Amino acid sequence: MNNDMQPDSTADLPPKGPPKKSRSNFRRAILRGLGVVLPPLLTIVVLIWAWNTIESYVLRPIESGVRHAVVWYVEDIKEEVPKTALPLESGEKRLNGFTFKGDRYTPDPTGRRWFPQYVKKLVDERAEYFGPYAPPPATASAYWHRYVELEYMPRSIVVPVFLLIFTTVLYFLGRMFTFGIGHWLVHTFDQAILRIPIVNKVYGGVKQVTDFAFSEREIEFNRVVAIQYPREGIWSLGFVTGNSMAGISEATGEPMLSVLMATSPMPMTGFTVTIRRSEAIDLDITIDEAIQFIVSCGVVIPKSQQIDTVVNANVLVEKQKLAAKSP
Repeated sequence: MNNDMQPDSTADLPPKGPPKKSRSNFRRAILRGLGVVLPPLLTIVVLIWAWNTIESYVLRPIESGVRHAVVWYVEDIKEEVPKTALPLESGEKRLNGFTFKGDRYTPDPTGRRWFPQYVKKLVDERAEYFGPYAPPPATASAYWHRYVELEYMPRSIVVPVFLLIFTTVLYFLGRMFTFGIGHWLVHTFDQAILRIPIVNKVYGGVKQVTDFAFSEREIEFNRVVAIQYPREGIWSLGFVTGNSMAGISEATGEPMLSVLMATSPMPMTGFTVTIRRSEAIDLDITIDEAIQFIVSCGVVIPKSQQIDTVVNANVLVEKQKLAAKSP
């Protein structure tokens, strides 16, 4: 058969997709980008959430209470037109406002009360301060509330003052309830709350979290060791936190160590094991280098522990074999 008549075997094959290597590089780049972006992004989200919580449940109620008190003290609202009042320019005093004791008064949107014209002028001129979607004031009292917020309690003053007072109050509360009668009061309050059904479950959990997060007691790592865990032949890194319990040492007849076994890739989680001191191998690396090794899942190896070439690796293996054969 003539070769020119043979069908092209490659014509029906599906088009080749992108190389696997380029897909792997793309995925690796995306994951690296997430690794760079997520930590600061999540930190910002947590800080914003904390501030919004404090603002909603602490700052806003206090600010509202102070503003109501100031408005109650300074507001000037007329329920009726005084008999000695003079009309503004020409027209009915009730509709267009009036002058009384040198002050100009204007009707509020309901037309049933009158308040100083300078209050209305300031609030109307700075309406953008309250946002584009804030409804206009509907009463004279609402005008006064916004006037007090603009004139006496702007956010540029309220927030710094609040943070200063809030920090000062926390400082004195911390000093007051750390020792003596204050510590006893806190302990008594905790015990009373923990006796209330349902509430004790929520309060107890929150109390444990806050005590762990804000306690000054820190876990101190003495050194980094390698132990055979979870079985013989598998080596894991651990952080020595100190000597273990005396009862265990007496039962085994030798010193014991408490070791925190951090998990990859989140070293802040893990579990504690107790091992014989003779079974732990001290490693000449720092705590930071060990954490980097755990976070990277073994990719980032400390320089002092790196094997530079394959030849060095083979030599090390041979030395280990000879050491195992020697009596």
